[in-house]
Amino acid sequence: MYQVFFVITLVLLLVYCLLIWIYRRWLLRLPEFSSTGQEARTRFSVIIPARNEEDHIGNCLRSLFAQSYPAGLFEVIVINDHSTDRTEAVVHSFQQQHHNLRLLNLHELLNGKQLNAYKKKAIELAIAQSSGSWIVTTDADCTVQPEWLLLYDSYIQEKDPVFVAAPVMFRHTGTFLSAFQLLDFISLQGITAAAVSAGYHSMCNGANIAYRKDVFDKVGQFRGIDQIASGDDMLLMHKIKQAYPERLGYLFSKKAIVTTEPMYDWKSFLNQRIRWASKADKYQDRSIFPVLALVLAVNALLLLLLLWGFFEEGGWMNWLILIALKTLVELSLMIPAARFYRRGAILVWFPLMQPFHILYTVMAGWLGKFGRYQWKGRTVN
Repeated sequence: MYQVFFVITLVLLLVYCLLIWIYRRWLLRLPEFSSTGQEARTRFSVIIPARNEEDHIGNCLRSLFAQSYPAGLFEVIVINDHSTDRTEAVVHSFQQQHHNLRLLNLHELLNGKQLNAYKKKAIELAIAQSSGSWIVTTDADCTVQPEWLLLYDSYIQEKDPVFVAAPVMFRHTGTFLSAFQLLDFISLQGITAAAVSAGYHSMCNGANIAYRKDVFDKVGQFRGIDQIASGDDMLLMHKIKQAYPERLGYLFSKKAIVTTEPMYDWKSFLNQRIRWASKADKYQDRSIFPVLALVLAVNALLLLLLLWGFFEEGGWMNWLILIALKTLVELSLMIPAARFYRRGAILVWFPLMQPFHILYTVMAGWLGKFGRYQWKGRTVN
């Protein structure tokens, strides 16, 4: 029985390794984008949903208003999602200096209506009041680089897309948890850059995406996915991909990286990952679900094989062989991705993180389907 289980695990792991190798090849073929120096002409509306972000929203806004992009060509709309701290006051203080900053309060627009997807509704309502032809979204705990909008404008002029995904990375605080998140995110972002550029998956992160406002309206906004708490990024991207299959792109540039805060405790981290996993079975993108199922199956089998190793002679050695194979193949993707993000030094921790990563993947995948999570003070089923 053990031998059969081992062979099944090995076969699925080999399929997984082949998939990682394909992603690696796509990533290595991806050239870094740079501005060609055209005159800026795209009118952007930067949308920032914010809930209890008084500690971060100031840094976010400072980075936005340090853009090298003409101030007359972009506006920033912060939509305050029922904050109970000083988020609104911080935004008001910035409004004294920046005429292109607007603040909307979600509780005033909803008139007490209860929702399951507050963030989607916040973005939707902010877009309805925006003036830009292109919508760019980021999060209130993010900071952007001075050429961020300039690069978006150049990419739009050169490639003529309707939806653009772009890179995101965590800050590293020096803790074990921070290193764990950084390594996990490097792999996710590497796969995202590779798969989107190859036209294979509709993957992105809402902290750094842009799309045409008229296209958002044409695909029905968030209609059809508005009952799902998460998915204001990837589920929307898939809707747009269905309507415009050849007009999605990835802005692969170091100067376009948006930096965000890591989770500062394990409970918050797990809740975040459960929130991400909760939309796994909601994807209509048929290319994504089998990949997610394969990742979950491989990690679940490796976890069971690890536990079985306590009772089977030679079980531990077999498990170590499989883990070594998995680690080496994943590193082949992680190295170029980490080099792009200038995070190569963190890879020394990657082999040691494997057991923790396997356990967390299985937990998040299971709880994302059958459990509930807390996010921003709200409990979501």
